[in-house]
Amino acid sequence: MAPRSRSAPAPAAARGRRRAPPPPPSAPLLPGPGGRPHPRRGAAARRRALAERPSGELEEEAAAGAPLAEGGVRLKREAEGWQADRLANGAGPSRAAPGFAGAAAPALGPSCSWEWQPHHKSSVDLWAAVQQEARENSEREPVLASYLYSTILAHSSLERALAFILANKLESKTLLGTQLMDLMHDAFTGDCDIATAVRADIMATFDRDPACEQYSTCMLYFKGFQAIQAHRVANCLWRNGRKALALGLQSRVSQVLHVDIHPAATLGQGIMMDHATGVVIGETAEVGDNVSILHHVTLGGSGTEKGTRRHPKIGNGVLLGAGVCVLGPLDVGVASKVGAGSVVLDDVPDHSVAVGVPAKIMAQKLKSDVTPAEDMDQTRSYTGLTFDI
Repeated sequence: MAPRSRSAPAPAAARGRRRAPPPPPSAPLLPGPGGRPHPRRGAAARRRALAERPSGELEEEAAAGAPLAEGGVRLKREAEGWQADRLANGAGPSRAAPGFAGAAAPALGPSCSWEWQPHHKSSVDLWAAVQQEARENSEREPVLASYLYSTILAHSSLERALAFILANKLESKTLLGTQLMDLMHDAFTGDCDIATAVRADIMATFDRDPACEQYSTCMLYFKGFQAIQAHRVANCLWRNGRKALALGLQSRVSQVLHVDIHPAATLGQGIMMDHATGVVIGETAEVGDNVSILHHVTLGGSGTEKGTRRHPKIGNGVLLGAGVCVLGPLDVGVASKVGAGSVVLDDVPDHSVAVGVPAKIMAQKLKSDVTPAEDMDQTRSYTGLTFDI
């Protein structure tokens, strides 16, 4: 007699409850191959599509409550403000985009900061998707049923499940898992910025890493994602004066996950840390939104003076290839990328490509509508012998 497959029971709160169907999108997604919708298309391409729509049409749809149109109106207003700031600071006008009446295109920036896209799931839908994936995987692989129940299905929220996962990863004989879980859950639920960043990091990983086929995979198995969320807790502790505990948590993350991020370092939203082994980020480093970081990247300091900036500042939308070292209090500009194995010792301008030891700036700049962290292209733009410096 064939053994019966075991499936994890659904939590009591979830049984008998029907989920309302998601509302239809206010506008179709950009077409993919064969004319089909392409939900994982880069955000820069979606911003270009919004830029080409007339302002009046977007405002009418936004007034009717269409979320995609509301995002388009917000982008255009942000771009106009950015353009005004450039002119006020003597930077001169930038390239206009269709439908913008002379304002800067959203694809240029203003800053490549994290923005929720139409295909991104809401908090409720994301948690429902994670639970559904866990149920389906439990049925397919009964060996994992107990693990998936304890890590996902037994919990009432994404925050609680993530706190449980991290606590079980990082606990030790002297750092109890129950204490860690309470600590992390308090941080996730007590700081709305952290909760938002967690979801943005999940979306960024799912969008940019083709190996991430499920949202739950990111939470359960990707140590780069786990290291970032543990750092967010440590940074929260650091900002609230609990420096000893923050450093203890940092040490444990470094020991278990092989990622060393000082609790005082600041990370934006929508960060993807792929593979993650050997990543080091120093005390005064700043990492913007929408940044993609490969393994063995070092954001290192220069000098010994305390109370001053010693580490790099990484702009929004930057791609740092495997083994990149960025050393000292320098800036890597918005939407730039640094080739694998490069050592950066000088500032990198916006929309630039840096490669080499020491890194040099390629003369050919990236197109202004390209966000390297999103397209994850690590081979093109690095070849050639023409440099600016």
